Amino acid sequence: MANAEDIHGVAFKNSSITLLARVVGEDGQAISLTDVTAASYSVYLLDDDDADSRSVVTGHSDVSLTPADIVFDSLQTDSLWTADSTGYNFRHVLDVSQNPAFAIAGRRYLVEVQLTPTSGQTIVLRFRVNVI
Repeated sequence: MANAEDIHGVAFKNSSITLLARVVGEDGQAISLTDVTAASYSVYLLDDDDADSRSVVTGHSDVSLTPADIVFDSLQTDSLWTADSTGYNFRHVLDVSQNPAFAIAGRRYLVEVQLTPTSGQTIVLRFRVNVI
């Protein structure tokens, strides 16, 4: 079993971020668009004093995403990806045009993405964001 890991990043207050990840399925192979039937995300403000506490950010609760907009059929190795030479197959630019996602500097947020696969269990991606 692969270890579950949060992806860490930094964002400016009231800005958007681009979320990138290499996502593999239960078989250990990179997923492709045909492997995903639905997707959604939520953004939470975290409580540094209580690890079990999180508050959903207005306008960013269980927002539906179109799989074709966020999942690639092949691994991408453009200049956005600096983690390794293998690449990413998930990219989502957080839309903050109607509601800010990161309104408080000095706080931590969690962006949680859920991918519904054509078979198997829900795939959860988590991005921890420190806001400056």
